[in-house]
Amino acid sequence: MLDEETSYKLLKLLEEEPHSSQRDIARAMGISLGKTNYCLKALVEKGLVKVRNFYRNEDKRVYAYLLTPQGIEEKARVTLRFLRRKQREYEELKTEIEQLRAEAAQAADADAGSPRDS
Repeated sequence: MLDEETSYKLLKLLEEEPHSSQRDIARAMGISLGKTNYCLKALVEKGLVKVRNFYRNEDKRVYAYLLTPQGIEEKARVTLRFLRRKQREYEELKTEIEQLRAEAAQAADADAGSPRDS
C-alpha cells in the first residue's frame, strides 16, 4: 500500500512529467527503482494511471504515465489531505519552537541572575 506522501509526490510528478522514465521518477523522488516500479504498478491497478507505449518510437522502452480522470480526482483529494497534514505539522512545530524560545530565555535570565564562582 502506498503511503499518502508517496502517492501525492508520484501523482504530482506524473501529471507534470508523464514521459519520465522509471529511472527519472526514482531519481526525482529519491526512491529505488524497484519501489518506483511497485508504486507505478499500484497506481495502475487502482485505475489512477494508465501506461502508454509509443510503438512508433525506436526505443520500445519509452512509456507515458498518464493520470486517468479517477487519478486526477485522487490527486486533488490526496493533495488536500497532504496539505492539511503539513499544516498541522507546521502548527505543532511552531508551538514547539515558541516553547523552546521561552525555555531558552528563562535559562538565560536565570544564568544572568546567578553569581559566578571566581
